[in-house]
Amino acid sequence: MAVSPNLVPASVTAASGLTTTMAGAPWWGIIICLVLTLTATSLQALFPQDSSDRLIWWTNHREHRHLRRTHDHDRHELRPGPPA
Repeated sequence: MAVSPNLVPASVTAASGLTTTMAGAPWWGIIICLVLTLTATSLQALFPQDSSDRLIWWTNHREHRHLRRTHDHDRHELRPGPPA
């Protein structure tokens, strides 16, 4: 997996710039913008951005879903039916 840069400084810079821009705005508006900024930064850090890494991530995700479906299907077949 590719090494991702530390996004915390960029997030802090964006958040502080956003707070400066929103000076005088209601406190809840500033909090919402800060939460959105931190959420976007977290998503960018958690999900791969390079196309080869993204392809590997989706392939593994689909394989996992397929295995879960197969496992759930096998488990449902082993359960006894309702009493007659």
